[in-house]
Amino acid sequence: MLHSGHVAFFEEAATHGDLYVGLGSDRNIEQLKGRKTINTEQERLYMVKSLKHVKDAWINQGMGLLDFMEELEALRPDIFFVNEDGYTPDKKTLCSKLGIELRVSKRIPHADLPARSTTALRQECRIPYRLDLAGGWLDQPYVSKLHPGPVITISIEPDFEFNDRSGMSSSTRKRAIELWHTDIPDDDKEKLAYTLFCVENPPGRKYVSGSQDAVGIVFPGINKLDYSQEQYWPEKITPFTNEDTLKWLERRLWFINLSPRESGYDVLSDTAITEQGARELAEAAEGVWKAIQKKDIKSFGQQFRRSFEAQISMFPHMVNEHIWEQIKQYENTALGWKISGAGGGGYLVLVCEEPVPNAMQIKIRRP
Repeated sequence: MLHSGHVAFFEEAATHGDLYVGLGSDRNIEQLKGRKTINTEQERLYMVKSLKHVKDAWINQGMGLLDFMEELEALRPDIFFVNEDGYTPDKKTLCSKLGIELRVSKRIPHADLPARSTTALRQECRIPYRLDLAGGWLDQPYVSKLHPGPVITISIEPDFEFNDRSGMSSSTRKRAIELWHTDIPDDDKEKLAYTLFCVENPPGRKYVSGSQDAVGIVFPGINKLDYSQEQYWPEKITPFTNEDTLKWLERRLWFINLSPRESGYDVLSDTAITEQGARELAEAAEGVWKAIQKKDIKSFGQQFRRSFEAQISMFPHMVNEHIWEQIKQYENTALGWKISGAGGGGYLVLVCEEPVPNAMQIKIRRP
């Protein structure tokens, strides 16, 4: 959906020279975003080519986040210009390999116009996404039966359209959109979350999605979900919505865009689920919760990382060689890290006091 934010982006890019624009195909956008485009690729191409700042445009022929690779190699521009939420380490690596300078826009609106994004303008819903900060997998009975414990989640405003299959509960969010269309209803939160959980897990379903997804989407702020042994639903949900703490946390979480999980990816292969691993995961989640309450950044980073390490000790396919390469780039500057959701792609989430170049920051849903 073409809007003033795109025009301002093209205008900024054109200050560096002749502007060539590669557009994602309808098929690729549907694969990445899990939805069809409002305008077809030919409509989008026609509109972009009509802009005075654009010398030429085309539909990229590839798939995935590097769908433009063939066209970039053929054109060999001096500069490759992307938005902040479009930056990925793979794009930086590709540009370095081709001798192309990568520059990142900060989404600066033109003159006195408001900042715009396609997500905001679609207004199809304001239903949040969800990130588990620590303890993820304890909402699965085959893990909690070895040691019970909490999952810590945050509800994230949909200011960015997070990619599908990226560990931000996009599939649960789709069920929420089917149920409520535009936003979470004003009703008992636990009842709403349980309804969403049941809709996503109808009788007879082979794999039961964890309830932390539904709770994390419906409950605003930061939430502690205490799971007893072998239970799908938390015994207790403790919301935390202190404004100073939410702001403190928002300023210290940084998201690096990775490739989405591949279709057919199986995180449950070659697992090593143990009592020690489940206990370590539960203790780390408790540590994250306490550190957030105290706004203790050092402890938060340590426990955040400890939770991630406990997860991958039991589910080694959460990470691959490519993800480890990305983590190594930040291990000397970040206080902690994890990847979103079940892994294999999505977002590298960093805990850091100082700004992380080309990383995104999120806004936590308020009550």
